[in-house]
Amino acid sequence: MNIPRSSFPRIVIIGGGFAGISLAKKLKNKNVQVVLLDKHNYHTFQPLLYQVATGGLEAGSIAYPIRKVVQEYQDFYFRLANVKEIDTVHQKVLADIGDLHYDYLVIATGSKTNYFGNKDIENYSMAMKTIPQSLNIRSLILENFEQATLTNDIAERDALMNFVIVGGGPTGVELAGALAEMKKAILPKDYPDLDIRKMGIHLVQGSDRLLDAMSPKSSESAEKFLHSLGVSIWKNVRVTNYDGRTVTTGSDLTFETATVIWAAGVKGAAINGIQAEALIPRADRFKVNEYNQVLGYDNIFAVGDVASMISEKYPYGHPMMAQPAIQQGNLLAENLVKKIKNKPMKAFEYNDKGSMATIGRNKAVVDLPKMHFHGVFAWFVWMFVHLFSLIGFKNKAVVLMNWVYNYIKFDREGRLIIRPYKKKNIQSFTTDEI
Repeated sequence: MNIPRSSFPRIVIIGGGFAGISLAKKLKNKNVQVVLLDKHNYHTFQPLLYQVATGGLEAGSIAYPIRKVVQEYQDFYFRLANVKEIDTVHQKVLADIGDLHYDYLVIATGSKTNYFGNKDIENYSMAMKTIPQSLNIRSLILENFEQATLTNDIAERDALMNFVIVGGGPTGVELAGALAEMKKAILPKDYPDLDIRKMGIHLVQGSDRLLDAMSPKSSESAEKFLHSLGVSIWKNVRVTNYDGRTVTTGSDLTFETATVIWAAGVKGAAINGIQAEALIPRADRFKVNEYNQVLGYDNIFAVGDVASMISEKYPYGHPMMAQPAIQQGNLLAENLVKKIKNKPMKAFEYNDKGSMATIGRNKAVVDLPKMHFHGVFAWFVWMFVHLFSLIGFKNKAVVLMNWVYNYIKFDREGRLIIRPYKKKNIQSFTTDEI
C-alpha cells in the first residue's frame, strides 16, 4: 500500500463512517501513525440519504472527501481499498490493493442491509444504505412515472405508481413522508397526464407500532402525520417475499408493485478473519468489552454498528445509530493513546442524547431523555441537529439553502435521472396475471 515505516505505532482503521471519522479526528498528531481504509473516498451523512432518493438534495451535499478531513494530519494516510480479510496471526489487513501490517486494528465498517436470508427480496427490492443506492432509487421512482405515461395497460400503470416501503423505523417513516410530499405538490405538476391520486404509498411494519425504538407518544404522532399525508400504514404485517411484481405477506394481504424499498433491518458489515466466538450469528456484529476490544484480542477493536457491547441496560448492544458510533470513536482514540503508554483505559458509557425523525414539512417527532415533543418545533430541532452534524461549511450551507428553497417553493429540483437504473429482468404486468 506504499505506507512508509514509522517510529510510531501503526493504527489501522477500516471504515470512514461516523465511528471511523470520529476516531481519526481524535488521533490527530498523537504520536501514532494512522492508516484509514475505505472503499469510498468520501464520508456519507446517512441520515439524509432519503432526501437524495426523493430529489430534495444532491448527493454531493451529504458527502465529504475523506482526504480533506485528514489532509493536515501528520503521519496520517488514506487508501481507497476494499478489505477482504484480517490475518490476526501475522497482524495484517488483506485488501484488494495489497496487505498492510498493523500494531492496532480498529474495525469501523458499519452496517449493511439485512434481508434475513431471502434472496428474492435481495434481488428485486431496493436498499438505501449508500449514496449510489439512493441515486438508484431516485432514478427508478422517476423512470416509473415516465414509463407510466407510455403504457395503456391500467394494471401495469397502477403497479408503476405503487410504492411499498418495508420497515417502519426512522428510514421508512422519513422516506414515506418525503414520497407523500412529492405526490402532493410535485408529481401532479410534472405529470399532468397521469392521475397522481392513484399513486399508492404503503408503509409495512412487522410490529404493532411505527418507530418502535422511540416513545409510544412519538410513534402515535408519526402515524397520525403519515395518515394525514395519505400514506397507507400496515402494522403487524410481515413481508415474506417479493418476486419483482408481487409482494406477499404472512397473511392474505398482497401488493402489486414495481418498487419495493427495503428498510426492515440492518446487520453488521463484519470482516472475515476474526474468530467465530467473537461474532454474533445473524446480527454479524463483533462482541466487544467496555473498552471496545474484540472478544479474544488485545489489539483489535470494533466501534459503531459492527460492534456489540452487551450490558444489562443494552442486552443486544447499543442501537445502530450515529451517536453511539461517534461517542465510541471519540473515547477509543483516548484509550488507544493510553494503551500505548501502558495506562489504564476508560470504560465506555453511552450518553443517550435522544432520537428523532421527520415526517415531511413542519412535521417531526423528537424524544429527549426527559421530554417528548412533536410538530413544527420538533421539525426545527431536527433540522438544526442535522445541519450541525454535517461535515464541512459548504455542505451545511448548501443543505440549508436547499431546505429554504424547497420550503418556500414547495419544490425539489433534484429530481434528475442522472444515471438510469435498470431493474432485473422480470415479466411485465398484464391484466390477466393480476
